[in-house]
Parts: sequence; structure tokens; C-alpha cells
Amino acid sequence: MSPNTEITEWLAQNGFTIPPAAPVNGRGEQALILAARHGRADVLVYLLESGADLTVLDAYGNNALWAACFAESAECIALLLQAGIAIDYQNPSGSSALIYAASAGKHAVVAQLLDAGANPRLTTDDDFSALDLAANRQCLQLLRKR
Repeated sequence: MSPNTEITEWLAQNGFTIPPAAPVNGRGEQALILAARHGRADVLVYLLESGADLTVLDAYGNNALWAACFAESAECIALLLQAGIAIDYQNPSGSSALIYAASAGKHAVVAQLLDAGANPRLTTDDDFSALDLAANRQCLQLLRKR
């Protein structure tokens, strides 16, 4: 797949060489993670179709799924899950995307991850689960049902 003008411009503006898109820019940011964090499903599709590595991590040890959850981009989350990203990946402190989303009160993301099979019983290094860290009533209710 060749990138369209919007994708090419986004890649260039964010310091990625094209074509093919270099996976890391001069600031050490991964293209896949930055596209997910910006909620750019179009860029994600291009990167995934170009063979992007789903195991890349940011400086904090979080994967692209975490970044898509940060952006609250249902489309990016779905694309990454469909591509096979590890839904239950835990960062160095043991937090998964589900734990993050619950702790940030992102109930729509929590619902999407649970529906996709995320494990609500995982715990952080401090032994807190998504249920323990649920930041609002909606997240709490969703997690209690599991």
C-alpha cells in the first residue's frame, strides 16, 4: 500500500522517513505508537499493512494498544486487536491497557477491551486490579460484571 498525501504529511511532520516509513523518528518515538496515541487509524492501517512490529514499546514500556486507549480511539483499538497485538501485555509496573483505562475512567475503552477478551484479573506489581483502580462508577460496574 502506498501512503496517501495525508499519511505522507503526517509521517513527515512527525519525523518519519517515507517511503517506507522508518519505525522510529529522531526523538525515539515509534510510528505505530504515535499514530495510535494521535488516534490516526489511517496511519495505523498503512503501518500495519506495511508490516509494523506490534511488539514495539514507548519509553515507559507501553505498547501501541495502551496509546490507542489513551486516545480513546475505538477504531485504533479495534485495528490493533484485529492485527493481533497482545491485549493483556503488562508494562514494567504490571499495568495492562485495561488497568490503565479503568484507572483513567475511560469506560467506553474498558467495555471495548472486556468485549475483546481482556483479562480483568491481571494485577499490577502493587497487586491492584482494574477493578481496584476503577476511577468511576461506569468502569466499576463494567468490571464487576466480569
